[in-house]
Amino acid sequence: MISLWSDTAKMPHFENLQGDAETDILIIGGGMAGILCAYELQKKGADYILIEANEICGGVTKNTTAKITSQHGFIYDTLIKKYGLHEAKLYLESNENAVKKFTALCENTDCDFKICDNIVYSYDSEKIEKELEALEGLGFNAQRCEDIPLPFSVMGAIRFKNQAQFNPLKFIAGISKDLRIYEHTKALELQGMTAVTQYGKIKAKKIIIATHFPILNKHGLYFMKLYQHRSYVIALENAEKLDAMYVDEAQCGMSFRSAGDFLLIGGGDHRTGKNGGNFTELESFKEKYYPKAKIRYRWATQDCMSLDGIPYIGQYSKNTPDLFTATGFNKWGMSSSMVSSEILADLVQGKNNRYAELYSPSRSMLHGQLFVNAAETLISFLTPTKKRCPHMGCALKYNKDEHSWDCPCHGSRFTEEGELIDNPATDDMKK
Repeated sequence: MISLWSDTAKMPHFENLQGDAETDILIIGGGMAGILCAYELQKKGADYILIEANEICGGVTKNTTAKITSQHGFIYDTLIKKYGLHEAKLYLESNENAVKKFTALCENTDCDFKICDNIVYSYDSEKIEKELEALEGLGFNAQRCEDIPLPFSVMGAIRFKNQAQFNPLKFIAGISKDLRIYEHTKALELQGMTAVTQYGKIKAKKIIIATHFPILNKHGLYFMKLYQHRSYVIALENAEKLDAMYVDEAQCGMSFRSAGDFLLIGGGDHRTGKNGGNFTELESFKEKYYPKAKIRYRWATQDCMSLDGIPYIGQYSKNTPDLFTATGFNKWGMSSSMVSSEILADLVQGKNNRYAELYSPSRSMLHGQLFVNAAETLISFLTPTKKRCPHMGCALKYNKDEHSWDCPCHGSRFTEEGELIDNPATDDMKK
């Protein structure tokens, strides 16, 4: 499987970091979030180094559907009920700012950037009315849509204007060339504020862990606060193009957008390590609604899901004042990566940021998803099997569609031969 982005972007390559080094700020992880942090820090004149275990954007970033939007499903009604109008407004404002920053950066970057509307549809008219009421309370001008150009009927939809889409790897290729990046340099462990790599040690005053799922278990309780969710994408040739991006408000719904000559359809979602629709669901949908189209690309991605729908961006834990992270982006990795870069660039330089409290990883964990995560972990621990995840010992489940061994606790994935595919595990499966 290879994504459309991987097949159409020429990525820069960087040397590994030989020997020891010192820096003010060390970024661990070279995906969209880590590289945007590096870009923001370089713009501010900060002393930093970014290290990537493999090659930049070789993980989740290359498999995104690359929608840049502040419309994250029907989240604003939920946020107002959970946290209040002020916090919901901050969330909207921070993500709208992220869309604007991408727009400005992409003006001089050849990355197939396109301003377009984002439209979230629903089969539940009551949910639509509640979300519209929430957005009106936030002073945001969203429009209700009754007819959308998709081959099935819905109850309605909500439109956000002036959102965007792009090719994420072409974007990264354009902005990363002059950044201080070292590839194939893996952080094997942290000894205080020193990262040990296979080539030496890197001593830093501040460290940002931007590894999708945080790699340290002894701080922050991320193994309880996060679970991972897989979804699938097919790129169709000879299918009708769309002028906007379309997303189901339901977590396991489908998404649609055009990219050049292709129509991208996403869906088949499930918790990692569980059963789901996978590619079979998308292929059946294609045969029903786009029988004359041809599947040119197919790929899968994995999202870290937070307890309350808000990412964890900021101090790794209350007990680690110089250690920071960005994770739990749910299904909105592009805007959340940009929000992360702004918050973390301020925090690691000792500056206040107006959004930091909202996204703080140390906020309350008392949400229903916490108990679901705990139950899944307990069940996995008690499941008798020889194949265990080296992250925390959970039983692995075989994914016949992708020919991999997947962890239902925290989302680590391994090849049939036991080689690591996705973190939080940092080592291959134990024989």
